[in-house]
Amino acid sequence: MSRLCAALSDLHALSGAFFCVRQLNAQYVFRGTMRKKITIPDILKMKLNGQRIAVLTSYDFPFTRLIDGGGVDIILVGDSAGVVVAGHDTTLPVTMDEMLYHLRAVKRAEPKALVVADMPFMSYQTGIDEACRNCGRMVKEGGAEAVKVEGGSNMAHVIRAVSSIDIPVMAHIGLTPQSVHRMGGYRVQGRNDQAERIKDDAFAVQHAGAFAVVLEGIPAALAAEISAELTIPTIGIGAGPACDGQVLVIHDILGLCEKYSPKFVKRYADLGPTISDAVSRYVAEVKSGDFPTEEHSFS
Repeated sequence: MSRLCAALSDLHALSGAFFCVRQLNAQYVFRGTMRKKITIPDILKMKLNGQRIAVLTSYDFPFTRLIDGGGVDIILVGDSAGVVVAGHDTTLPVTMDEMLYHLRAVKRAEPKALVVADMPFMSYQTGIDEACRNCGRMVKEGGAEAVKVEGGSNMAHVIRAVSSIDIPVMAHIGLTPQSVHRMGGYRVQGRNDQAERIKDDAFAVQHAGAFAVVLEGIPAALAAEISAELTIPTIGIGAGPACDGQVLVIHDILGLCEKYSPKFVKRYADLGPTISDAVSRYVAEVKSGDFPTEEHSFS
């Protein structure tokens, strides 16, 4: 009888823990199901209707549940993972396999937001066949609903080829992080005589079939002009308030990346000290013997 009671006690404790997990998941599942799955046509309609588009990066399952529950329209599985997750100084070392790993983790959260995957450096620049093959891997193996490539007029042929096989492409012009060495660092683009080149890039990617374009690190007035003239949505990052949408890196808005602090980033929380404090208190309680207590133990 005592063994039966002990077993029932363990079962009760485990079922209680399972219920808590289900409650936590249900909170975000319920909030997620309040809206339908967002698609490419939905994003295009948002531009037509004057609705702003909210985009954030995500690289794993738990963050995606939280981000999607917050109501973002697009989740970008960015190659910025190389910097904010893997600790590299640039995005250049990121590989296809690494991007697929992060993409699969994001997709397991079943987000309602549109999921766009960054194409890493040298996965699309070496030829149309390889570009189509790698973009196809993002869709087929990773579950991406669209891909993002950096470059303007010089990448229009790639955008056209990938779009022609029904893989939606988001373009990225202006400050393109994969071109960091050519630019001599992360410098604002499109000032003075560069403005016409950026405008040419914007129209080139639209003509090639991109469904949207990221405008990064360009003057606000130039971004406003481009946004007004293009028929596809513009997603700004360091490009002023007139873009059709905005994108930021999740670690930046939560205060979890100390490596860089760009002018265009706004911190909506400062979780670094909160996490450090929680870890310090855990370590102190383990060292002192205050954790675990009877409350956290099985009989």
